[in-house]
Amino acid sequence: MKHFAGLDVSLDETAVCVVDEEGRIVKEARVPSEPEALVGLFRGLGLALERIGLEACSLSAWLHEGLTAAGLPAVCIETRHAKAAMGAMPNKTDLCGRPTVVK
Repeated sequence: MKHFAGLDVSLDETAVCVVDEEGRIVKEARVPSEPEALVGLFRGLGLALERIGLEACSLSAWLHEGLTAAGLPAVCIETRHAKAAMGAMPNKTDLCGRPTVVK
């Protein structure tokens, strides 16, 4: 089964949500916004992730570099592209399915 992760990055910590290919939540966690902490979390899951997405922000380049250097399939998504993709969804939700509002 395929697994995907979404990262909601802030300066202090990053919220992580891992889902399977059917959209079921496999793992939710909060870790320090540091590449080593994220790599440790993903390695500890024991899952082969298809993709790890993080929205472009001030820490994105550093986190993306650390994840890809560890062999993880990370991609940065520009904010306007993420907003456009989420706006096309019939029921907008945050990373793990809770309703949210996009302005």
